[in-house]
Amino acid sequence: MDTLRAHVCAPPPGDLCEGPVWDSRTRELLWVDITRGHIHRADLDRAAVDLVRQRMISVEPPVGAVLPCASGDLLAAMGDTVFRIAPEGTRTPLATLPIPDDGVRRRMNDAKVDPCGRLLVGTMSADGVAGSAALYRLDPDGGVHVLRTGVTISNGLGWSPDGGTLYYTDSKTLRVDAYEYDSATGTFDNGRPFAQFGDGEPDGLTVAADGSVWIAVWGAGQVRAFDPDGRPRAVVEVGPSRVSSCTFAGPDLDVLVITTAAVDGAAREPDAGRLFACVPGVTGLEATLFADTEAVCADVQ
Repeated sequence: MDTLRAHVCAPPPGDLCEGPVWDSRTRELLWVDITRGHIHRADLDRAAVDLVRQRMISVEPPVGAVLPCASGDLLAAMGDTVFRIAPEGTRTPLATLPIPDDGVRRRMNDAKVDPCGRLLVGTMSADGVAGSAALYRLDPDGGVHVLRTGVTISNGLGWSPDGGTLYYTDSKTLRVDAYEYDSATGTFDNGRPFAQFGDGEPDGLTVAADGSVWIAVWGAGQVRAFDPDGRPRAVVEVGPSRVSSCTFAGPDLDVLVITTAAVDGAAREPDAGRLFACVPGVTGLEATLFADTEAVCADVQ
């Protein structure tokens, strides 16, 4: 098994950086600082393997995720509502999740766009209430559907290169599961354990073009890679313990960019809350854009 080491990138540290995604149209990396309500974007200097010319949009926190749309707008998962953010900064609510009104404080967390251009977004409770969260699907027509309930911290979404497998984690289970994904309906079933963790919690993840799955391990200071059959492939040593997510970036999608956090006692760790990068020798998959202008798949309206 290979051991790699990531190096720290130029952007200054945040509190809870998460959800990196590469926008191939604009050639920018997007990510959020959840608790500060910051949406960041930066260019990638491939020669230096570093992020440069950083820009920021401030919104009302918390902002769990940001994702690019086919129209050129951005989707921002803020609290319980998904907003569309136009290039000039205008924010328009697109959909509000049917979160139960039962006194438990919840917010949206990790989100990804599926192979047909739908948004999958999960929730978590502010106080760690077990089983109080869920996973939802937002269709391009604005329809919202509940896909899973009884979740504690919804995290780690990603699809196999053929779109037929969804990798998903409820972090508190200490496990990433693999499901059969039906792109025609945007539903999944027949889950099986894919990777188990005993020294940290699986958080955000990304899938490479060769089918390997790269998983941020919160509390362990690492990203761990697994072959499609679940065998360990590589470990990326990051440094700060609170590693939150990762994605492949750059014109060739060959740079692994990793986000970290400076929370839960980690604020005193060197470089906590900063972004890191390495070149692991594999390439990623291009992120699907949210289909707000035209269907990606013929059967999606």
